[in-house]
Amino acid sequence: MSIQAAPAEKIKQMKDLKMKMSVRDLDFYYGDFNALKNVNIDFPEKHVVAMIGPSGCGKSTLLRCLNRMNDLVPGIRVDGTILLDDIDIYNSSIDVVDIRTKVGMVFQKPNPFPKSIYDNIAYAPKIHGRVRKGRDMDDLVENALRRAGLWNEVSDRMDNMATTLSGGQQQRLCIARAIAMEPDVLLMDEPASALDPIATAKIEELIFELKEKFTIIIVTHSMQQAARISEYTSFFYMGEMVEYNTTEKIFTNPDKQQTQDYVTGRFG
Repeated sequence: MSIQAAPAEKIKQMKDLKMKMSVRDLDFYYGDFNALKNVNIDFPEKHVVAMIGPSGCGKSTLLRCLNRMNDLVPGIRVDGTILLDDIDIYNSSIDVVDIRTKVGMVFQKPNPFPKSIYDNIAYAPKIHGRVRKGRDMDDLVENALRRAGLWNEVSDRMDNMATTLSGGQQQRLCIARAIAMEPDVLLMDEPASALDPIATAKIEELIFELKEKFTIIIVTHSMQQAARISEYTSFFYMGEMVEYNTTEKIFTNPDKQQTQDYVTGRFG
C-alpha cells in the first residue's frame, strides 16, 4: 500500500506546541475487561490527530472517554487522568454537561434530530442559554452552516426536515450542530465511513479548514484518510497505544515493527 503523508517540514515538533487535552495513565474497563491499558497521549491545540488501528483496539473507546460519553455505559470504570486545559474532566466536581459542550462529538453515522435544518443547529445553543432567538440566533445558525460548508446548499430550505438531506449533507449538518456550541475540541468517530467518495472528500476538506479554530481528534479505519488530514497519528492495538508521532513518520518510518506491519497491510 502506498500512502502519501503530510510533508514533514510543515509539522512542528510536539514539544513546541500547546496541549489542549492530555491523557495520563489511563486504564478503562468494561466490567472486568481491560479495554484500554496505561494510555498516555497529548493532543495539541488546533491540530488534527488521527487514531488508527484494527477494529476492537480501543481507539473509539478512548475517543468516548475524552467527553465522558462512556459514562452512559453500565459497569464501566476509568482509572487515570484526562486533562482539558489542565483541568481533570473526571474530577467529581466537574459538570459533565459542561464538558460535553467544550468537547463536541460527531458520530460514525449521521444522526440529525427529527427537526428542521434550522432547529438542528439552534437547539443546543437555545437550551444552554447561549442565544435565545431572533437575529442573533439566525446569525449563529448561518455561521455554523457556513463553517460546515453547507449554507449555500440549504439556505433556501431551512424549514425542511434535516432527514431530507443526503447522507453527506446530514453529516456536515451534524458537524455544524457540534461547532455551533463553539467547543474547544471536536471528536470525530469515523465520520466519513458511511459516505461515498465525493461526500468523504467534502468532509476531509472541512476538517482541514476547521483545524484553524478547533482541536480535532479523529478515529478512522482508513489509513489513507489519516495520512491526508492529520498532522499526528497514534496507532492502537489490543487496548494499548503502540506508537504516536507525526503522521509522516508513522507512515514512512515508524519506530515499532508492529506499526510498520499494520501500515503496510501485513495485518489488520
